This record gives sequence, structure tokens and C-alpha cells, in this order.
Amino acid sequence: EGIKRCMEIAAAGGHNIILIGPPGSGKTMLAKRLPSILPPMTMREALETTKIHSVAGKTKDVGLMAQRPFRSPHHTASSVSLVGGGSYPQPGEISLAHNGVLFLDELPEFKRTVLEVMRQPLEDREVTISRAKFTVNYPASFMLVASMNPSPSGYFMDDPNNTSSLAEMQRYMNKISGPLLDRIDLHIEVNPVPFDDLSQERR
Repeated sequence: EGIKRCMEIAAAGGHNIILIGPPGSGKTMLAKRLPSILPPMTMREALETTKIHSVAGKTKDVGLMAQRPFRSPHHTASSVSLVGGGSYPQPGEISLAHNGVLFLDELPEFKRTVLEVMRQPLEDREVTISRAKFTVNYPASFMLVASMNPSPSGYFMDDPNNTSSLAEMQRYMNKISGPLLDRIDLHIEVNPVPFDDLSQERR
């Protein structure tokens, strides 16, 4: 219930959120359900989002987009695929997530250089791609939802399944820079819900 409340607060205020917990605690499922509780897009937002997807060639047979986008790039994604680029600059994942959700699963597995290029777009809500002959601005007003394990073994310190030392856990957490974490408003610990609680029939 507490985690669901946190997701509601994030959705209501458009806050960036990071979910920290062991495997199987429902982090990915919670993130994927988030667009379903976001308010419907206004006509202006729908037009903006459709224009960006049209530039990227992703609106064939779709028409005007009515659903908020949910983008989930793989942790092997490059800086260019995330922020956009190319000889004729195309929008990247952060622009394709405009007015929607960008989900980064297993955040420490992303290259540090890839994560660092997101700092400016998170602050300015747009991304600027410069080339020799011209400069392109793409909007990037998205909700960042990230998830990660608390340690390399995947578990919290007090969990009997944990095999990571305190130093290993610290190194793992340090893969994400302080300035990036500062731009994430809500940091939430997600603990697995016992089966007995999940299978209860109470509302």
C-alpha cells in the first residue's frame, strides 16, 4: 500500500522516482502500470507527442496519439539513442517519452556517461542537438522512473540471501552520480509482499 501511495504522489506531481528493492518485489510491474494512473493527455500534449513520434517515423497507422508514451530503453543503450542525434538529428528516447514516462530498469547497469547526458534535459525539459550547420531543439518533458537492486547480489544488507559486503554495496550505489540522484525527487525502498498478503480476499 505504501509503494502504491508513492506512485500516486509521483503521478499527481509529475515527480521523478527511483524504486530500490530486491528481485521479484514488483518494481518493473509498478513502473509499467504508472501510465494507467496518469491524467489523460490534453489536445496540445497529444499534438506535441505525435509530432515528435512523426519525426522519428513511428506514427504509421497510428494517427493522433491518445496514450501517454512509455519508453523503456535497454541498459546497453548509447548516449545517441537516449538523447537523440545522427547526421540528421533524430529524437532520442527522452524526447519520445515527452509527456509520458521514461523507465530505466536496473539503473546502475547503464553506462555512467549515458546517464550523465540526461542531467541537462531533466533540468531544462528540452534537449539541444548541435551540428556544424544547424541546431535542433527537441522537447523532453518526461517523468523519469528508475529501478535498481540495493546491492550486486540483489538484496538488502539484512536479508539472509545477501552475499555482498558493505564495500561492494557502496561501490554498486556509487555507479550513479550524486547530481543525477539530486534530480530524482522520490527514493523508495520496495520490499516483496508475502504471498499470504497477496492472496487475501479483502478489498
